[in-house]
Amino acid sequence: MEPNLSTDQEAIALNEEATVTGLSTEQYQRKMQRRKEVQEQRLAERSHQKGLIIVNTGTGKGKTTAALGMVLRSLGHGYRVAIVQFIKGAWEPAEKTVFEPWTTGDTPLLEFHAMGEGFTWETQDRDRDIQKAQEAWQKALSFIVNPEFNLVLLDEVNIALKLGYLQIEEILAGLEQKPAESHVILTGRGAPAALIERADLVTEMTLVKHPFREQGVKAQAGIEF
Repeated sequence: MEPNLSTDQEAIALNEEATVTGLSTEQYQRKMQRRKEVQEQRLAERSHQKGLIIVNTGTGKGKTTAALGMVLRSLGHGYRVAIVQFIKGAWEPAEKTVFEPWTTGDTPLLEFHAMGEGFTWETQDRDRDIQKAQEAWQKALSFIVNPEFNLVLLDEVNIALKLGYLQIEEILAGLEQKPAESHVILTGRGAPAALIERADLVTEMTLVKHPFREQGVKAQAGIEF
């Protein structure tokens, strides 16, 4: 069954109408009853499932953090998950502490590989950066094509694409090899248009204010790491 876009529009309109001041209790209840009926119809129209290609991009904070939330949720369901970091050279200590219980045993639920060696101003060696990005992609591809992994996170892969360390055609070809029910998340600012076009779910984090830039506040435990 194809989704009925008119129900989406009605849901939005009902949400807006419910905020209007001056509604009587009876009027509000009628609108909410209709809103419930519309929501039930929307859910009934969307009954199939598929593996998703998910992109978290934009200049704002939270791209990796949002992806790690999906990682945690998948682990909670008992799914196997792989994380490959393309730029960062190590797992943040706090994140490692939280996720480490899932990385033990003969068949760990979580595979984590920090393949990068840091940002360009830290490494200062473009040829080696390209080599490490290519190695990270080959590792990531081994997880993408493996049906045992329900979710694969390619952290900061968009940065590697933006810097020219990887080619978008190669990434898109690899994504086509994933099993039908598995999910892949690609994070990092500057996601290329071709990747956005191919993705099923795209979220752009927009920077509005940042304390580092505007107040000189350094990175803090529990927020940045």
